[in-house]
Amino acid sequence: MTNSRTNSRWRSRAAAAMVSALGLLGLTLTAAPQAAAATPVAPLPTAGLKLTAGDFTSRWAAIDALEASGRVTSYTGQPALAPLFDPANGVTGVAGLCHQSNLNTAYSIGGFCWNQEDDISSTWTPQGFTGSHDAQPTGTWNGKYLYIASWHNGDDSRARITVVNNSSPSVPPVYHRILLVDPYGTGDTANYRAVGTASGYSPRPGGHADGVSWYGNKLFVATGHQIQVYDLRHLWKTTRGAQGTVGIVGGTAYSEDHDWVLPMIGIYSNAAYGAACTATEPCLNSLSLDRTGTDSLVTAQFAANGGAPVIRWPLNATDALLDTDGATNYTGAVTANAAYSVPVWKVQGAATDGTYYYFSGECPAYAGSTDSDVPYCIHRAKPGEAPHVLTEAPPLTQNLSWSPAVHRLWGVNERANYSGPGKRVVFTLNPPYN
Repeated sequence: MTNSRTNSRWRSRAAAAMVSALGLLGLTLTAAPQAAAATPVAPLPTAGLKLTAGDFTSRWAAIDALEASGRVTSYTGQPALAPLFDPANGVTGVAGLCHQSNLNTAYSIGGFCWNQEDDISSTWTPQGFTGSHDAQPTGTWNGKYLYIASWHNGDDSRARITVVNNSSPSVPPVYHRILLVDPYGTGDTANYRAVGTASGYSPRPGGHADGVSWYGNKLFVATGHQIQVYDLRHLWKTTRGAQGTVGIVGGTAYSEDHDWVLPMIGIYSNAAYGAACTATEPCLNSLSLDRTGTDSLVTAQFAANGGAPVIRWPLNATDALLDTDGATNYTGAVTANAAYSVPVWKVQGAATDGTYYYFSGECPAYAGSTDSDVPYCIHRAKPGEAPHVLTEAPPLTQNLSWSPAVHRLWGVNERANYSGPGKRVVFTLNPPYN
């Protein structure tokens, strides 16, 4: 059910931010054309769609050893992410939609932007998006509206997240950058390395950070054939060091140019790192959360001409892990509880409100274009129906995330103008109920 009081709060603030941004930029946004495709979002068999749990036990042993040794500064006695609630030493972004979004203004649009460095960065690219609306049914985390985006670097040898406090949409958001790392070893030899580098684990963790979703204390990161798992209660404060310096060196915990790291606790996968995408081993190129019915993660696969699957993977609310057939949910395998073929071209993100599925993908009006500055589109469909274009969206829109408490869709795009001004935004809109 929509929280009308919260929704009204967002609508008024989003409208004010949107009017201000449009006035400054001199922009007029219009509705998108309807799609002509008639191919439905069709059900697929799920029996062969499985993810197998990787090594949780060894990673936990390494985390325990590092925290017990004091070589990393941990905050396990505090609520997850509590050290980031204080805006001190955070990065200040921009309130409102600072760039052309192409969104239909009838849908009470709003959002925020990164700072200039991240807006035009050629080193780091945003991919996934989630928020406290996923973490808790109330929509907040310790009373705050927090959001998390996943990023990868140019060669996928590094992945990171940004944790954003946007509790007051009319005020510039403040965020922190956190490097994702993979712990290994035992006792005094325990250490960690950047996710995306060579690893002794199988499968080797990928570093593209295609999608991200927050569920309780757990953070899931989809990349290629993997869903990586992180525990937000084990955030570590580290020391900045030279490029390439990640891990314990001389008794000090380093993380290149980051102040924080988050260690992986385990992984679920359906194929080896870098393997081809197949019907039974699809790639997991986006990630979102659905709390309607059985709590589930929703993944989608990118396909240039459509036809790739969107898949639901059941979660277990007791431990906030995927619900496997093992004795524990960090062993065994999880089987998909629903899957559909999606006709939208170049799907980069998928989310559902329990009735409709929303897809970020190529607009019919720009099908086959090689211009990365043309709008993307948000398509909407019920299972069994053909998608239609809900609205145009920012160029190269990536993951989508649904906020059930306020009936809002969130999204992030990756397009950058490296010489400035940038083109990256985080956006939200209130789609119609019918």
